[in-house]
Amino acid sequence: QVQLVESGGGLVQTGGSLRLSCVASGNILSLNVMGWYRQAPGKQRELAATITSDSNTAYTASVKGRFTISRDNAKKTVYLQMNSLTPEDTAVYYCYTGGVRTLESRFRGNDYWGQGTQVTVSS
Repeated sequence: QVQLVESGGGLVQTGGSLRLSCVASGNILSLNVMGWYRQAPGKQRELAATITSDSNTAYTASVKGRFTISRDNAKKTVYLQMNSLTPEDTAVYYCYTGGVRTLESRFRGNDYWGQGTQVTVSS
């Protein structure tokens, strides 16, 4: 199985920055797309950013220009640099990876989710 462990969440003031990290571990043969979703209280989970294995990125409109997603394939880690944060960014942020091939499932990719990390932006 694959485990995703997020870190870097916390409390920050409006206009501040945070850098989230997500490390994948397990008997991983290949990683495909990775991304960050977020879920605010009382709201549906939404996609914030994704990055492919060849580093093509995509962002939802509300974070474009403020957030930057990146990855380090050697470390099996994806990052989310968040700048100019506002209270609207307050949410639990979840790391995601899709199409992961493992030793246990080497011919079929599976999806995995992290446990989430809380980001709170105060005014």
